[in-house]
Amino acid sequence: QVQLVESGGGLVQAGGSLRLSCAASGRTFSSSGMGWFRQAPGNAREFVSTISANGYMTDYADSTKGRFTISRDNAKNTVYLQMNSLKPEDTAVYYCAARSTFLMSRRDYDYAFWGQGTHVTVSS
Repeated sequence: QVQLVESGGGLVQAGGSLRLSCAASGRTFSSSGMGWFRQAPGNAREFVSTISANGYMTDYADSTKGRFTISRDNAKNTVYLQMNSLKPEDTAVYYCAARSTFLMSRRDYDYAFWGQGTHVTVSS
């Protein structure tokens, strides 16, 4: 079992930055592909970014590429999402998720464990 706790959300003006963190419990974090997803009010959950277990491979949604950076520190059992040049359309609840394999994935159904989410609001 893996428990995930997100933090770092908040209110920021357009053009600003936030760094989300996701702290994981359990012994399997360093062998788990991790992902960030988000869900805006009235919208379906969407893929944001993913990272392989060793951190060597990453992938991003087109809407976040060049603005967001995913990283991880396996010694701290934490994955991060650095979000720069934020836009009002980035407003959503952001979720961290963990896979039961070392591979990364864009598909939410590939993830076995989910955090409770952290709110990000970007004002115009």
